[in-house]
Amino acid sequence: MAGYDRKAAFDPAEDVEILRSRGLGRDATLIDFGAGTGTFALAAAPYCKRVIAVDVSPAMVSELRARAAGAGARNVVVVQAGMLGYAHAGDPVEALYTRNALHHLPDLWQAIALRRMAGLLVKGGTLRLRDLVFSFAAADAEAGIRRWIDATAVEDAAVGWTRAELEAHVRDEHSTFTWLLEPMLAQAGFEIVESAYAPIGAYAAYTCVT
Repeated sequence: MAGYDRKAAFDPAEDVEILRSRGLGRDATLIDFGAGTGTFALAAAPYCKRVIAVDVSPAMVSELRARAAGAGARNVVVVQAGMLGYAHAGDPVEALYTRNALHHLPDLWQAIALRRMAGLLVKGGTLRLRDLVFSFAAADAEAGIRRWIDATAVEDAAVGWTRAELEAHVRDEHSTFTWLLEPMLAQAGFEIVESAYAPIGAYAAYTCVT
């Protein structure tokens, strides 16, 4: 698990502040889909009433529960489920967050998952979405993917993602294009109020409201 954290490490501060600027506060509930080991969920917990940290992996759920207990984060509720299988109990929530989880689903199921997410939110609720999404044209896919792999692959698998791992992602996962994902968000009932694309042509971040 420590190895996973080294490879997948990120600073959640920017995303926490974006959600706070859009109304995440002491009376709010936040759902983190694909919560992993809890980096974002634990960072957000001090600023809201409840965080529901959802992950499909038993190993991640076990680690997340241990970390939440160790941090004294009593307002973090850990649920083992996926985006499609999560069954929400209680009132609609004010905010949703997901990072590098949506690409585990093919486009058909991504669209359905996004619609389910929109249905969880109060009117005016916020989704903060980050994922490996390609912003180049389909005609440029081969060159664009090659550029991304050349620019980001590392030699040491202990500290990052190797060429073989990135190639496996392209082969086995379901990262889509921005120009497919964005209509999916609209179809689900979201309005994109902010979007950002990495210069390399991979990775995108969205702030969306219902």
